[in-house]
Amino acid sequence: MRYETVKADLTVVGGGLAGVSAAVSAARMGKKVSLVQNRPVLGGNSSSEIRVWVLGATGLGVNRYARETGIVGEMLVENQYLNPDGNPYYWDLVVLETVLKEPNIQLFLNTNVYEVEAQGEENERIIKSATGFMMGSERKIRFESPIFLDCTGDGLVGFLAGAKYRIGRESKEEFQEEWAPEKPDNITLGSTMFFYTKDAGHPVKFVPPSFAQDITKTAIPMKRVFKAGDNGCYYWWIEWGGEDHINTLYDNEKIRDELRSVIYGIWDYIKNSGNFDAENMTLEWVGSVPGKREYRRFIGDHILTQNDIVNQVPFEDRIAFGGWSIDLHPPEGMYASEYVSKLYCADGNFHIPFRSLYSVNVDNLFFAGRNISATHVAFGATRVMATCSVMGEAVGAGAALCIDKGVTPRELCKNHIKELQETLLWKDASIIGLPYEDSNDIAPQARISASSVSRNVEVSQPKNAYPLDTDVAILLPVDPKISEVEVLLDANQDTTVQVELWDTGRKENYIPYQQQCSDEVAVKKGNQQWVTFSLPWYPAEAQNAFIIVRENEAVSLYQSSEYKTGILGLIKEKSANISRLLEAINNEQPVVQWSKKPIGRHPFCVRLKDETNAYTPAKVTDGYLRPYGGPHMWHSAPIKGAEEWIKLTWESPVNASEVQLVFNDDVNEDLNNLHYIRTPFDIFPELVKNYRVEVYVEGQWKVIAQEKNNRKRKKVHSIDRSMTLEKLRLVVEETNGSRFAEVGTIRVI
Repeated sequence: MRYETVKADLTVVGGGLAGVSAAVSAARMGKKVSLVQNRPVLGGNSSSEIRVWVLGATGLGVNRYARETGIVGEMLVENQYLNPDGNPYYWDLVVLETVLKEPNIQLFLNTNVYEVEAQGEENERIIKSATGFMMGSERKIRFESPIFLDCTGDGLVGFLAGAKYRIGRESKEEFQEEWAPEKPDNITLGSTMFFYTKDAGHPVKFVPPSFAQDITKTAIPMKRVFKAGDNGCYYWWIEWGGEDHINTLYDNEKIRDELRSVIYGIWDYIKNSGNFDAENMTLEWVGSVPGKREYRRFIGDHILTQNDIVNQVPFEDRIAFGGWSIDLHPPEGMYASEYVSKLYCADGNFHIPFRSLYSVNVDNLFFAGRNISATHVAFGATRVMATCSVMGEAVGAGAALCIDKGVTPRELCKNHIKELQETLLWKDASIIGLPYEDSNDIAPQARISASSVSRNVEVSQPKNAYPLDTDVAILLPVDPKISEVEVLLDANQDTTVQVELWDTGRKENYIPYQQQCSDEVAVKKGNQQWVTFSLPWYPAEAQNAFIIVRENEAVSLYQSSEYKTGILGLIKEKSANISRLLEAINNEQPVVQWSKKPIGRHPFCVRLKDETNAYTPAKVTDGYLRPYGGPHMWHSAPIKGAEEWIKLTWESPVNASEVQLVFNDDVNEDLNNLHYIRTPFDIFPELVKNYRVEVYVEGQWKVIAQEKNNRKRKKVHSIDRSMTLEKLRLVVEETNGSRFAEVGTIRVI
């Protein structure tokens, strides 16, 4: 046995996506980090050992402009390029490489923490160290640091340190949550294991093992949907262990055996019942590690509730957002005789407060992931991994600031929350509705101009006609006003077309909220007619309009062959179950009813009569890094062979050390690490591909950075601070396919 002591600024225990993001976040702020993981791979439930899809605020495409940025965003975009087939092992590499690129992280795999040294009274505990055993190496390692992050999921570090926590469901009375039970109990969500299949190209027999269940004697064949070719997360419902007499921690091995018996029973049923075309199918992989959903939830200075999520409370200390539905499964899991899963979506993305990410009674303990301070009901929406990751990024940055300032997490929240938020925004982290403000950023002081600007809200190149057999909608920016809207349509007979203009309520929402005006126009029979509707609206501030074209079987609208940032097409779904994966969702909710999935990147052809300010060059310094009531970016006119540029000019010469660029990688596009749906491209067409950064010094332009084949959203380039510059120019030489140059943010410090 070898005994070691490792000292660092920060110890992160748990190498899932929350822990990885926390470690990377702190390391990028110059902190030495020990990242401790009890498995041989990183990624937690998303790893090749378990293979859960990385889901988050997009809600499988329910929410608009909701994909996470920051560290998990980097990983998803990199995976999109490197791993278009969704290979689980390639995803492992993406996560591992993200960690290995950070020299400040010391990684300890196969290291199981089993002991924590803490001291102090019950309400003022301090963690001194955590000790783990590295399996296969006989190394006993003591980790010491001033700050600890529990990203273990089960909450082992906090538990051993004496942190206050909860298990199970709160009563309805405690937080007035509609979905809470009348009385508290110990019920949790269960655990899951998956399997993968493949076509072997020849007949393959399957003789079930002795422990395989006969699932025909259960409710599974009657209540669940499965097919011979399904894999992985399509079997999310192979779940067990949520009932109060089963403990997802202490009964983990029992749960694994039960899940395994059902997996082989399902495969026996698929292969040998004669009900499926599965003669050539064979098992490729079967999980052996249960993917846990729920165990301990720590108590912080704020306990996030169902009401916080449904009301989208804009906490003053918000440091991340989510958007997954409140997703609660039946305690009996796969054996439930009645399908009683419940899903409820907020009207858009909800906010997560910093106060829910540190312990109420252990002064140097942060947590991120499924163990945050939330009720059981609220946890149903925060538990998915992309959301866990953005929380991890936030606590990593928070821990780094605590170390710099010598303060506790509570003191940081009370006295320095604005600095933490600005730090996260500088890192392009996932926060909605907060503009970036920093006195060190001199870009807002400059006069901004560009080679061209898109002054029109328009997509007008017809691709195909879409029958108006349901209500459809066009979402577009209004800045500063709207008067008339033109829509391209066919009419197979004389008819009247009804159109309404609604606002969206909150700027982070993309649903019809309050009707502002409407119009009816008589249309003659004919094809490809641009029909004008009078929809006057002069909002007090720039925001989106939700324009509804009501169902009319005599009419077809044209979809555009071209996509333009800020303009979306949606349809009002009529089906009883909008998605196999969301069978229990409330289809009466507008956020669920109005879907972009059938429309994709081909919105309906539309033209506004009024010019727009939605795409002006000044948007790159307005402080918003992502869409929020509008696109918030510079958008050029169509590129016609020449380079496009955007220029910052200061009234007097300035000095700077760094320029940060944030390009557009279309956060409306839903990405997934294992690609249950593949994007039609490996790199976003809107991303700038080739560019150069120039500064104007002593009467001439000097190139300080040049980039080829860019596929990153955020780029940072150094500037020689000894230079005195009058102007700075970003020259876009080529995009990855778009006809427009698009830049979200330029910062200069």
